[in-house]
Amino acid sequence: MKKTQLMTAFVFCIVTACNHKKAGMVVFQTDYGLKDGAVAAMKGVATGVDPDLKLYDLTHEIPAFNIWEGAYRLQQTAPYWPAGTVFVSVVDPGVGTNRKSVVLKTKTGHYFVTPDNGTLTLIAQSLGIESVREINEALNRRKNSQASYTFHGRDVYAYTGARLAAGVIRFEEVGQELPPAVVTIPYQKAVFQGDSILGNIPILDVQYGNVWTNINDSIFKVLHVEPKEKVEVKINRNGIPVFDEDVEFVHTFGDVPEGKMLAYMNSLMNFSLAINMGNMADSFHINSGADWNIVVKRRKPN
Repeated sequence: MKKTQLMTAFVFCIVTACNHKKAGMVVFQTDYGLKDGAVAAMKGVATGVDPDLKLYDLTHEIPAFNIWEGAYRLQQTAPYWPAGTVFVSVVDPGVGTNRKSVVLKTKTGHYFVTPDNGTLTLIAQSLGIESVREINEALNRRKNSQASYTFHGRDVYAYTGARLAAGVIRFEEVGQELPPAVVTIPYQKAVFQGDSILGNIPILDVQYGNVWTNINDSIFKVLHVEPKEKVEVKINRNGIPVFDEDVEFVHTFGDVPEGKMLAYMNSLMNFSLAINMGNMADSFHINSGADWNIVVKRRKPN
């Protein structure tokens, strides 16, 4: 190959490398389900912005209108995604009303495109708020969609999230900057009080009926409970008692006989309750949410 040909090939490689951009990632979460075309419409809008975008699903099975569960699933999932990932979360019972549409940038470099209705409660606390901007729909809304008031997931959130992930707009071009705060849902944070730990049941392990709490292993260690010891567990909803039992604390399900209750640390290293080969939530009519609380203490020896 001649020298001029080598130089041409070298320049081509340099230009190609410079022009190559890393494909952005968008992760979708909704309460839409998959029975109709709503999710596909959102992905179609995103693909229309940039066909090279990588589109993923967190879940579309959030119970209808359950903002709290949407907030939890974001917190559960987002830390495992790389910085720069754009999450589009639409659990929006107030669609078309005056609730704000925002993009939150966390201190970890993740972006969340969503109505500001409580969805960001847990992410704001766990990943921190770098900045919040209100979506300017005059610039960041799907063309000719202004007459539609009931599908902002498609017309505003998917469109804006895709433009941000694709680099069509910078974060600063989303809209005006707001104070670094979001709408939050009040709940019982995990705290040590007296000889007990107070906490919340934010979610169920829905496939198996295990009861997950927000009491992490660092807080639980304050009780100095060893494996095979029992803990006193009380669960209430809005202050009304639902469950009051002593439960053996073990490493995993098979450490107790089939059909027996156990307490353990789940995959997120949070204190949890289960029945080996059974359904704890169904058996004791336990559910989850901001209004479901738990008290755990070490059982005194007989």
